[in-house]
Amino acid sequence: QVQLGEAGGGLGQPGGSLRLSCAFSGSTFGIYGMGWFRQAPGKQRELVATITYRHRTNYADSVKGRFTISRDNDKNSVYLQMNSLNPADTSVYYCSASFRGDACWGQGTQVIVSS
Repeated sequence: QVQLGEAGGGLGQPGGSLRLSCAFSGSTFGIYGMGWFRQAPGKQRELVATITYRHRTNYADSVKGRFTISRDNDKNSVYLQMNSLNPADTSVYYCSASFRGDACWGQGTQVIVSS
């Protein structure tokens, strides 16, 4: 059974950076599409970025040019480098793993952007 564990959340400064990581276990990491989603209080969960097993990436318009998703198949991990943070990025960030229509989720890590 796939298990995902996020790390790296916390308090970030406006204009600053944070890096999230997600450790994957329980299956063959290399065949899964991976993604980051976020959910702010009172809002629906939204896509932030995805990366396929072939390392093709996709980003929400709100984070393009600021966030970078990457994966390391040797370490069974996916990362989200977040630069130029702004208060609108405050959310719980969730890691996801998908394969043939089935998706798994981590428990989330809180990111707060505030001065």
